[in-house]
Amino acid sequence: MRTGSDGGGDQPGGLKGYPLERLYEELAFLAYHLHWGYQELLELDHAERRRWCREISRINQRLAEEERRRG
Repeated sequence: MRTGSDGGGDQPGGLKGYPLERLYEELAFLAYHLHWGYQELLELDHAERRRWCREISRINQRLAEEERRRG
């Protein structure tokens, strides 16, 4: 895990300027839907983590819309 100037200041492995709460939210979202472990999720880079979140959200939206149509 990276630290220091390429991370979020005092936070090891962080992203400079990226809210820590948002990171936790993304990790929880992915863990819930993918059942991946903490270490696996931390190994994802920012762009890949965001991409997985978007894809899962699209699937959830599509399923919710199909459910609404069925009534």
